[in-house]
Amino acid sequence: MCARTSLNEKRILTFSALLASGFAGGGLILGMLVGSLVIVFDGVYSLVSLLLTLLSLAVSKFIERPSRREFPFGKSVLEPIVIVIKGAVILAIVGYSLHSAVIAVFNGGREVDASIATLFGVINVLGCGYAWWHIANKSKRFSSGLIEAEAKQWQMDTLLSVAVTLGFIAAWLLTLSPLAHYSVYADPMMMIAMSFYFIKVPFEMLRDALRELLMMKPAEDICRAVDKEVSALAEQVSPQLELAGVTKVGRELRVKLDVRPIDQQLKVAELEKTRRILKDKLSKLSLDLNLTMNIAH
Repeated sequence: MCARTSLNEKRILTFSALLASGFAGGGLILGMLVGSLVIVFDGVYSLVSLLLTLLSLAVSKFIERPSRREFPFGKSVLEPIVIVIKGAVILAIVGYSLHSAVIAVFNGGREVDASIATLFGVINVLGCGYAWWHIANKSKRFSSGLIEAEAKQWQMDTLLSVAVTLGFIAAWLLTLSPLAHYSVYADPMMMIAMSFYFIKVPFEMLRDALRELLMMKPAEDICRAVDKEVSALAEQVSPQLELAGVTKVGRELRVKLDVRPIDQQLKVAELEKTRRILKDKLSKLSLDLNLTMNIAH
């Protein structure tokens, strides 16, 4: 990872941690005061987001430290491990909240002050929306897996806040109608609906990170970019090149090439030229290239 990307990552994670701490405290306190499962969930989610962001920040700093003895093949594997932890924790929160909401429905619903809850929801939408926009905007040029996971967290929080606000507005309107006695079910039903919708985000985080840990095939756009550049490179160098494998682990792109010398002799200078050209061509992917070249006969 380049120095600019590393600096950008630390700034974004620090900004995210500070903002999440404010939402976590406000959501937990107000949620318990008005008795809303949804607001408590939002506060708990923000608190866990804060803890996970601090974990990401710690791992980001740790990855930058040289320690070849403990990690002879680099620390890139730590990034998908952190994302797996994030996805698993968020998935657990959503699952527990779904369970609590179902129990509340069977117990006759929950009475909630919709006016206060709606005001809090509007503030949350504005704050979370700004965080999501800011992180997504800052990560356009210099990004990493940790930054992308952070953007997904704030995206999920923003959509959650929008759903909460719309739900409380609907609940408030319901209290003004002849169906006011059904308003007690608004809060747990919103929680159930959101749980089924938001379970997709942590599931995808888990799936993608586990694919990296298992050294599986990366995203199609990465594969196409590598295949294209290797094919173009084969026309610029004398040895025959064949792409043997591509994997992505964290911020590291691992490419394996089979090199077949034409005249049974292969110069070191040719190998270095091949490595240098391919690294330059794949720099647009903003990943650290780990190139392995096997001499095939």
